[in-house]
Amino acid sequence: MELENYLRFLAALVLVIALIGGLAWVVRRFGLAGRLPSIKGRAERRLGVIEYTALDPKTRLVLVQRDHVQHLLVLGPAGPVVVERGITAPTQPDSSREANPETNQAEAAE
Repeated sequence: MELENYLRFLAALVLVIALIGGLAWVVRRFGLAGRLPSIKGRAERRLGVIEYTALDPKTRLVLVQRDHVQHLLVLGPAGPVVVERGITAPTQPDSSREANPETNQAEAAE
């Protein structure tokens, strides 16, 4: 092979690596990563991230659950800050009651 072919290969490799790096930077910068599915090794996990949102490029508001108790944290360059502790996890509402609001009004009238 000629030197020109080696240089083309090297240039293409550098371009692909740069594109992958640029895409990773954009995803992290704008918080587009979303929540990745977790791999459950045990039947019930004790610790998990329930939800998070980006406040700015370097700061995130995170809702963490530990043993059915939730904690609200701010993660930023200055370190983690606990906003609220001991939030009880919400219970699932009865879907049949939400599906028919007329039934709810009739029950409230009784």
